Amino acid sequence: MRYFYSFLLYLCLPWFFLRLLWRSRYNPAYRQRWSERLGFSPAGLHHCIWIHAVSVGETLAAIPLIKAIQKKYPEVPLLVTNMTITGSERVRAAFGKTVFNTYIPYDTPDAVHRFLTRINPFMLIIMETELWPNLFAACQDKNIPIALINARLSEKSARGYRLIRPVTRAMLHALNLVAAQTEKDANRFIELGIEPKKVHITGSLKFDMAVPSDLAAKSISLREQLDPHRPIWIAASTHSGEEERILAAHLEIRKKVANALLILVPRHPERFDAVASLVEKHSLSLIRRSSHFPCNPDTAVYLGDTMGELMLLYACSDVAFVGGSFENIGGHNMLEPAVLHKPVITGPVLFNFAEISERMVKANGMIIVTTVEQLAATVIQFFEDASYRQRTGDHAFAVVEKNRGALQRQLDSIYQLWNLNKMP
Repeated sequence: MRYFYSFLLYLCLPWFFLRLLWRSRYNPAYRQRWSERLGFSPAGLHHCIWIHAVSVGETLAAIPLIKAIQKKYPEVPLLVTNMTITGSERVRAAFGKTVFNTYIPYDTPDAVHRFLTRINPFMLIIMETELWPNLFAACQDKNIPIALINARLSEKSARGYRLIRPVTRAMLHALNLVAAQTEKDANRFIELGIEPKKVHITGSLKFDMAVPSDLAAKSISLREQLDPHRPIWIAASTHSGEEERILAAHLEIRKKVANALLILVPRHPERFDAVASLVEKHSLSLIRRSSHFPCNPDTAVYLGDTMGELMLLYACSDVAFVGGSFENIGGHNMLEPAVLHKPVITGPVLFNFAEISERMVKANGMIIVTTVEQLAATVIQFFEDASYRQRTGDHAFAVVEKNRGALQRQLDSIYQLWNLNKMP
């Protein structure tokens, strides 16, 4: 069945590159570094640790792990791969030249073989759930241990893997370690066929995020530019179809709180211009973050059209809505505002963060809304009741504090695997 998968993948390759070319209309980076996607790594490495984080969320979760490995094994080269442009940009911003960075190749047999020959890793660490049949088979053939770290598996994803159970079993057999976020995640992996002794429940690395030491000073400075006396809410990591509802809610909010300011941060940079046009269609005054212009009293929307500043924009806000939760995306990381004591609001579609969202709601640190009217009413309530806003933000932060510790547990599992395989 893997050979049929490979055949289909080869047929799809032209479409993959056409899609990159199409997206490059808005971001020229999509036209660059195509050779990396075919396994032509820009630099040969010897005996490296390979860490794969598909996109921005996985990269942010991986940062503390990468730093810890660098500290323990400073002499061992680290390669960090991504699938997305934004993920690669975050790696390069966080680590500069202290790690090697490239795109992971498409999962064709020749690209995978070429890539592994050039980088020669002694271990592959994959963040969350990226299962690739040809890559896993090639690593197994070369005796390269594979660790799935911060692993999560939603019921929706598990149903998909059950449909290709023979391929799934082969991929799981190639894994040496699964560090699952929750018991439910662990049980789904075991049900799909992985040996229970390979599975460890370690919690989520997302709880171990660190707040940059200079964030407070930067947020005070930016808040002065935005207006320290205005109530501000942020809608972050939004997708197509969500901004319309968010802007409709903002119009309702401004009927009650006339000076309310919305910080709007689309998930994908190629959509920045389209979202700016959408704001203007709603007759709302707009300032773009990239312009570096300060807000004036008439500014209704501040568009976060820069990269790597989401935590700063969260810190400047009074209330946080986390996107990807009104559309069928599965939600994004609500712990980022929570660690900053911000009350969190999301939509109802949260299958990527099912357990975390349950904990947040149970602790009264997060509100789930299903309509524009509920979103507007909830933001207004937070604006008008400072004690409620502070209390909810503190509850959100308490969830983060209570669940820290996954980083050390996952590092312990990785180091144990290295020792078993006689790695340095």
